[in-house]
Parts: sequence; C-alpha cells; structure tokens
Amino acid sequence: MIPEIGHAALWLAAGLALAQALAGFRADGGRIAVPAALAQGALCAVAFAALTWAFLKSDFSVALVAGNSHTAKPELYKWTGVWANHEGSMLLWVAVLAVFGALAALRAKSLGERFRTVMLSAQGFIAIGFYAYLLIASNPFARIVPAPVEGSGLNPLLQDPGLAFHPPLLYIGYVGLSVTFSFAVAALVLDKVTPEWARAVKPWVLGAWSFLTAGITLGSFWAYYELGWGGWWFWDPVENASLMPWLAATALFHSVGVLAARGALKNWTLLLAVVAFSLSMVGTFIVRSGLLTSVHAFAVDPERGVFLLILLAIYVGGALALYALRAGTVTAGAPFRPVSREGSLVVNNLILSAVLGVVFLGTLYPLLLEAVTGDQVSVGPPYFETALLPLLLPLVALMAAGPLMRWRTMDWAGLGRRLVPALVLGIAAIGVALALGMRSPLALAGVALSAWLAAASVMIFRGRKLKRIRLIPASVWGTSIAHLGVAVATLGIAASGAGGIETLANLAPGGRLSAGAYTAQVDDIMPAAGPNYTAIRAVISVTGPGGATVLMPERRTFVSPSNETTETDIWPRLTGNLYAVLGPGDGSGRWQVRLVWQPMIALIWIGGMMAALGGLIAMRQGRRRQEAFA
Repeated sequence: MIPEIGHAALWLAAGLALAQALAGFRADGGRIAVPAALAQGALCAVAFAALTWAFLKSDFSVALVAGNSHTAKPELYKWTGVWANHEGSMLLWVAVLAVFGALAALRAKSLGERFRTVMLSAQGFIAIGFYAYLLIASNPFARIVPAPVEGSGLNPLLQDPGLAFHPPLLYIGYVGLSVTFSFAVAALVLDKVTPEWARAVKPWVLGAWSFLTAGITLGSFWAYYELGWGGWWFWDPVENASLMPWLAATALFHSVGVLAARGALKNWTLLLAVVAFSLSMVGTFIVRSGLLTSVHAFAVDPERGVFLLILLAIYVGGALALYALRAGTVTAGAPFRPVSREGSLVVNNLILSAVLGVVFLGTLYPLLLEAVTGDQVSVGPPYFETALLPLLLPLVALMAAGPLMRWRTMDWAGLGRRLVPALVLGIAAIGVALALGMRSPLALAGVALSAWLAAASVMIFRGRKLKRIRLIPASVWGTSIAHLGVAVATLGIAASGAGGIETLANLAPGGRLSAGAYTAQVDDIMPAAGPNYTAIRAVISVTGPGGATVLMPERRTFVSPSNETTETDIWPRLTGNLYAVLGPGDGSGRWQVRLVWQPMIALIWIGGMMAALGGLIAMRQGRRRQEAFA
C-alpha cells in the first residue's frame, strides 16, 4: 500500500507541475504557482519516503527493490540503495527539484510578484518533463507479481559509505543550476537583467557550485580508495559529465559577481546560466542513455536515452532560442578597462570556457563518432592533460591577481606592488621543492602557483581591520577560503604527481617489496568473511619513516549479485599515503601485491572541501543583507 501512496503522490505532483507551468501565462498566476510549488515539494518528499520504506523493509514486490537489494545487505546500503540505481536516482533528482522549487517560491520575492511567477513557471516546465520521464519510462514503484523471496542485491562497488553522500550532493548541485536557469528565463522574458537580479540569483549559483564541488571531491576520493587503481581522476566520461556543469557554474558565479557589483556582463551571465543547466542535462543524458558502460552509469535502455534527448532538445533548444530572440534587448553594462577586476574576471571566464570546450570535445567526440561511423576510439588522460595544462596554469595564476585588483581600472605598477609578497613566496616554494628533490618543471610550476595563490588568498584581507572581523563581508571570507582550497589542491596534485612511487610484485607469504622509504612484508594471505561477501585478505607488515603498521587489502567475492572487487588499505601519513592493493593469484600460492607511495595526495580532497566551504560561506552575505534566495 505504501508504494502505491508514493506512486499516487508523484502523479499528483506532476499535475501540480503542469498547473505551475501554465500559471506564468496568467496575470494573477502567482496565486497558483506558489501553492503548487509548495505542494510539489511535500508530495515528492512523500514519494521518496515511500520508496525508502520499501528498501528498508525489503519489499521485494517492488521491482526496483528486488533488483537492487537483498536481505543480507547491511542496513546502510539499504538506505543508499534507494538512489544507487536508475529509477531511484531519478526520483531523488525529481524530489530535490521539487524541494528547490518550493524554496524558490518562498524566497524569490524581492524582484516582484510577476518575476516570481514567471520564474516558477519555468521551473514547472522543467519539472513536467522529468515527471513524465519518471512515470512513463522509469517508474520506481512498479510491482512484481508474484514477489520473489529474495532480491538480487546491489552492485558491490556501490556498497560504500561514500555513496551515502556523493550522489545527493551532486544532485543538489545539478538542481540548484535549474533554479538559476529559471531565473535566467524569467529575466529574458521580462527584460529584467539588473544588479538586483544578479544579487538575487548569486546565492543559488554559489550553493549549486559548492554542492557540486563537494560531490565531485567525494566522488574522486571514493574512486581513489574503492576502485583500486590509486588515482584520483581518470577522465571517465561520467566523471566529466559532472565536471562540465561545474566549470560552467564556476564561470557563472564570477560573472554574476561582476553584474551584481558593476552592472556589466549581462548577456554573458544569462548565457552561462543557460549553459550550466544545459550541461547538467547533458550529463544526465550521458549517464542514463545507455551510450556507455561505467560503474557510474545506471541505464542501458536506449529508449530512455531517446526520451532524455527529447527533453534536452526542448529545454536547451527553447532556452537558447529565447536567448537569441531577447539578448539584443538587454542593455550594455558599465564600461571597464582591461586591467581591472572586471577585466580579470572576463579573462578568467574565457579560460574556463576554453577548458570546458576541451572537456566537452574529449567527452562527446568518441560517443558521436561511434554513433555515426561505428568506430570506437578512446580519449584518455594524455589528451586532457596535454590540452588542459597550458590553460590551467595561467588560470591559477590569474586567480591570485584578480581579487587584488580594483574595480573599473587598475595600473600595472599598483598591481605589481600588491603581488610582490605572493611572488616572493612562490619563488621560495620552488627553492624548497628543489631542495626536496623535485625536478619536474610542471610539478615545480604547480608548487610555485600553489604558494602564489595561497599568499594572494590571505592578502585579500590587506588593508582591512581584522580587529573588526564581523564587519568583513562574508564574500571576502568565502573568496579567500575557496581560493586557498584551490591552492591546497594544486599543491597536492603537483606533489603526488611528481613524487609518486609504485611497486608491483607477485609474492607468497614472507615476500617483501618496497615503495620509496617504505618496506612491506607479506605475513599471510588468508580467507575472510563479511556480512554479504567472502574475501581473500593479505596481512602486510609495513615499516617506514617514523613508524610501522599492518595493512590488510582484500579481494572480495559477493554472492548477490555475483561480483569480485578489490578493497584497498591505506596508511595515511602527514606527508602522504601508502596505498596497498591485493591483485589476483597465479595458482601457485603467489599473489599480485601493489604498493604505492603518494606524497601529499590527501591535500587534493582537503582543498576541494575547503573550496566548497568557501562557496557556502560566501552565500551568507546575501542572507545578512536580506538578499539571499530573493
């Protein structure tokens, strides 16, 4: 009965989404749109709660539960199993969309009742398509008659605590971009692209960007410790699907800042708002269309892909057509000189756009080529690293200079004086890296830029009275912390890439291998068992600078569904991580053991979370001025 309640709630929410969408065509539409948005949020919460109940109770009469759960599965993964599949993840998407629509209805008041109605109408049109997709092509409440006694279980790679946070954070980011999209559509329809509009939309952009940043960071960390290859980014198409809207959102919030402060970059800001959400739609299509096989990809049904492609064409094509028709009516903003904060942000956006183009081409070209010709090509790290490094290095350098510039105009001499301390620290960092044995030019450049950016991130406070700390705007604190996070992550990338050492050997108990200053001995290889798997476990004694430990990597075999995975074991040190993986055996008592030393690699994820925190802090300024979510 409870699944039927959830299904009915979805149908009612879909009807309200239609009413909300059509309300924009009425002069008094606010009387319909606002209650409809609030009711949608409540109904989608009921639907999501109903599916969660079905998973927790192991109700195998629901096809989704039967296909993605098992009574022997740990309780945590019954929770996460709700969205660790195609239909459940789309229900999560729709639920977040509905809740955000309700929040927008409550908060979007300062730009006038008519603006709020049109914005909610645009949000309603977005919701209709996803409700149709969910109810027609991907019903999460479909029943099985008769119900099986036992379920099939969850993909073992997804049975990880990281799954509890990674997808929801990404979806909050994706759906947050839908609100900025609706703001842009309403601004185009009503010709209301003003600094007040930018200040109203900025918290939504920052919130979406922050959650995307946190979600991508956690996903990178999950891949690092769960997949067993020891890297933090593989340029997998599904990884890139989340990176592309993040890049667009990064450019968008910088552009929104210029519009809010100086009234400039109006058309560029509108276009970025459309592109950012469009790319989140493209990512949804890639993951759920059946175009690729990945641990991240859920769907393998091409018909669902066609449905999503139609939605993509309607929303993106319609918004771009509206932009083409209305962009000419948007007035130009305040002028500024190239050497100014506005100028630095324009260059920042141009570089980010170029980076986005490189990622977009490398991600979609193999898929398009295969669809047209049937030929399969692989575009991997060499392409991305070669194409992106010349863009990312000046981007990081510009991040340091931009916040230290004045609005409208800035002389080169004054900028140089402000950057001298950062330059000195960057040169000193190169000296330290050389003394530690680092010789790679790219790694040295990364270390220098991380020090340069870190120094500039602190220098933002130069001239401000830190004793009156409460008066320093939250945007300044947020910018400083976010840029400092990028500096920390850059240092982690440079150090781990230049100083990583990997050793691979086939060993029997008693065998030894080393990685850098660390020596490991395989003491034993023995069977082990978990709540829903059996395993082969290696017991490895490790000694190194300042200590010793025992690492126990495993090869796990899951029964339902039948699958074999690797479970790494990591020794985190202040100076880096020692990473151990147990590979397959050769049948003679010897097993493949991989030991990897990765200096300072944890800084990548620490920096990413610092950047996300900086974005959330910057949101608070608008709330203090009663402008947030307005």
